[in-house]
Amino acid sequence: MTPKTAFTSLLFLVCTGIVNAQTPTRFQPTHEEMVKRYRRAALLDSLTRNTIFKSGVDAHWQPDGKSFWYRNHLRGGAKEFVLVDAVKGTRQVITDTQQLVRNPPPQHNRERREHNISPDKKWEAYVQDGNVFIKPADGNGPPVQFTTDGSALQPYGRLAWSPDSKYLAGYLIHPVKDSLVYYILTSLSGTTRGQLRSQPYKQPGDPFTSYTLFLFHVDQHKVTRVHTDVIDFLDAPEFHWRNGDPRYFVYEKRDRGHQRFRVIEVDAQTASARTVIDEKSETFIYESRLWTFYPPNSNYLFYTSEKDGWRHLYMTDLVTGREQQITKGNWVVRDIDSIDMTKKEVWFSAGGINPGEDPYHLHYYRIGFAGRKRIDLTPEKGHHFISFSPDKTWYIDNYSQVNVPPVTKLRRTADGREILLLEEADISLYQQTGVRPPEVFTAKGRDGVTDIWGIVSHPSDFDPNKKYPVLENIYAGPHSSYVPKSFMHYSEMQSLAELGFIVVMIDGMGTANRSKAFHDVCWKNLADGGFPDRILWIKALAAKYPSVDTTRVGLYGTSAGGQNTLAGLLFHPEFYKAGVAACGCHDNRVDKQWWNEQWMGYPVGGHYEEQSNVTNAARLKGHLLLIVGEADTNVPPESTYRVADALIKAGKDFEFLPVPGMGHSDGGPYGRKRKRDFFVRYLLGAEPPSRNTDELSATKETGRERWEFQ
Repeated sequence: MTPKTAFTSLLFLVCTGIVNAQTPTRFQPTHEEMVKRYRRAALLDSLTRNTIFKSGVDAHWQPDGKSFWYRNHLRGGAKEFVLVDAVKGTRQVITDTQQLVRNPPPQHNRERREHNISPDKKWEAYVQDGNVFIKPADGNGPPVQFTTDGSALQPYGRLAWSPDSKYLAGYLIHPVKDSLVYYILTSLSGTTRGQLRSQPYKQPGDPFTSYTLFLFHVDQHKVTRVHTDVIDFLDAPEFHWRNGDPRYFVYEKRDRGHQRFRVIEVDAQTASARTVIDEKSETFIYESRLWTFYPPNSNYLFYTSEKDGWRHLYMTDLVTGREQQITKGNWVVRDIDSIDMTKKEVWFSAGGINPGEDPYHLHYYRIGFAGRKRIDLTPEKGHHFISFSPDKTWYIDNYSQVNVPPVTKLRRTADGREILLLEEADISLYQQTGVRPPEVFTAKGRDGVTDIWGIVSHPSDFDPNKKYPVLENIYAGPHSSYVPKSFMHYSEMQSLAELGFIVVMIDGMGTANRSKAFHDVCWKNLADGGFPDRILWIKALAAKYPSVDTTRVGLYGTSAGGQNTLAGLLFHPEFYKAGVAACGCHDNRVDKQWWNEQWMGYPVGGHYEEQSNVTNAARLKGHLLLIVGEADTNVPPESTYRVADALIKAGKDFEFLPVPGMGHSDGGPYGRKRKRDFFVRYLLGAEPPSRNTDELSATKETGRERWEFQ
């Protein structure tokens, strides 16, 4: 039995409770040992590259739609070509690549769409000097001027014809020019002066361009303002005219503050309006995931809503207002592939349907409009991604788990039947490195009921008799969930673990893709960051594995993760002792409008200041490294500089790394090196290698070290 096999066997026995390890002792390497670990981590970074083969299929479908070919990349740079007959359910490796018929290039529709010509081709609508005109499309006759109060500063625009050409709808626009944010490029070559750069950037509380809805009656040459609210948030909505009766149209209105969504119908003849759908929330409606679809030649609207506590699909008859809930249950619709009006089916993906499985795993389904006859297209346990043949008769299903290698199958769309096993990933070369994929771990959240999911990366030379410090890779942005679900053979988390850490990643409450209640925790509460759940999760991990040292816990993150990192140190100093915060949005008033008003609400209130890392900087007790790129156009660099200023004024010790020319990132390769050194110094209590000497030179690797990892 090799040392690596013995280690893996021991780790399995300890982790499953078959044998008990002795009480672990604190892992605290010397400087010389750390130098070896750095070299060892660098070697594994290299050895684990290009060690996974046959992990997926990129299908090139033939013109007949019944066969396809794909390419496998094999060890040593070799390639093989595989030809698949979907009807016969056969696959064959071929050497004569002349058999591969190339797909013809896509044909692009080059027809020019004339948006301003009326559907009956009689009129052309246009805006001149800010005012609305129409003129005969054939040029025979004078123009008709509808408005006189428009101007270059406040023009009419966004004109749209009714299908019967009787009405023209449009807006009087009150434009708003966004204010600028600035940054300086300090290290440009060819100049002795830094250069000031700027960009328009809307921050919380900033005004929006507004749109007032008007109707223009072609036959009567009349203008009427529609009796409805001004659109004063986001862009002007599109008009959807009623099929069979173009006197009516609907449009969507999303209110600022993200707490109300309406579908409003307008009677073009009377300029009156009525609300067809009116959804309200005491917390927030996730606007970016509010999906709507208006099938052509119908008067139905398909849309998503979380009004029953979970994101589900609904269908509404826009004429009668009758609503039908299509999907229902304690699970989440994640995405919608398509709507089949002929078969009356919705094709969608979802998470959480299968009991006992990770609720974040994606599975794909078809379901009837009445909510019956749901077909599971991806029955195997795992995180799935599918791709259809051009006519959707077949699909390729690729699935894996974070610690289970990928499998790829060909299936039939009609019933989900498996036609052919295409590939099973070859991970044998990866296994020879001695590195293991992350472990999946769950623990109860703050409510004592909800499962919190995360992953754990151990050093490949993990010793259950040692107690290792913990690093949390954190990103608690409420716009999604972040713990990887597909096979993860190597990552920065594992590379950090090789230095002597147990590295974890967790999706706490306040993130998306679970129930509405799970998500609502973030509402006006971004400082929470899911920390009560994260801390309980790490403590539960330590209760199961004594090798987890909860007295030495650090965290690191970028962007929203940078904000979370510093918030962990400021608001939970009893647990988190060190953090590396990169380009954090440390004050939500300084960051982008759409993101922060979505979660922190509108108008901007005192809670913005109360939860700011800048406001609370004086609470710092742990060790902190701030990283910021001077050319960050996502989160203004001054967000980090204001934290630094507040820390200086509070007399706090911290480290600060501004990176010249760097954009929105974790600091790049140099920033990641500094992050490693920081945690080694403050959590492992060891001095990291000096990069101003040759301590990390590859020539110092011994033959024994190379043998162990090859």
